[in-house]
Amino acid sequence: MNWTIYTEAEKLVEDEAIFAIVARALGEDWTTKSSHQLRIGRQPEKDLSLVAFIDGKLVATVRLWSILAGNAGEALLLGPLAVEPYLHGKGLGQAMLKRVIELAKEKGHGAIVLVGDAPYYERVGFSSKPTWMMRMPGRYDQNRLLGLELIPGYLEGHDGVITR
Repeated sequence: MNWTIYTEAEKLVEDEAIFAIVARALGEDWTTKSSHQLRIGRQPEKDLSLVAFIDGKLVATVRLWSILAGNAGEALLLGPLAVEPYLHGKGLGQAMLKRVIELAKEKGHGAIVLVGDAPYYERVGFSSKPTWMMRMPGRYDQNRLLGLELIPGYLEGHDGVITR
């Protein structure tokens, strides 16, 4: 299956279309997650957010958001990453992750954090180790608070609450 991943096109896609994919991929309760609370009333980093299309149809999205990662300082929050359910397991999500990480690194960002499935995100380098002493507001599983240091040592050893 051939897809095309775009960076600039995310600016042209309506939020409602993105939210619909997220609801289909993650379930209708995706807005109750602690990481979503950090996104309410804010805009994603449009130059660091991706969409994918197959035959002109939107099929996947991933967004990055500016946050404060405790006393480590400025960082990015990844999410949601959502792929149409019929495409799960085909590699599109991993391809989007690799591309968004590459973009964030190119732009000089220090780290990306997320709350998610460790085995899935570990495949591209995320780990709970750099975020172990940090906290998210609200309810979450500490084992699912993952970080990826784009600059070595950026998160590790830091603590505090992740905020917007």
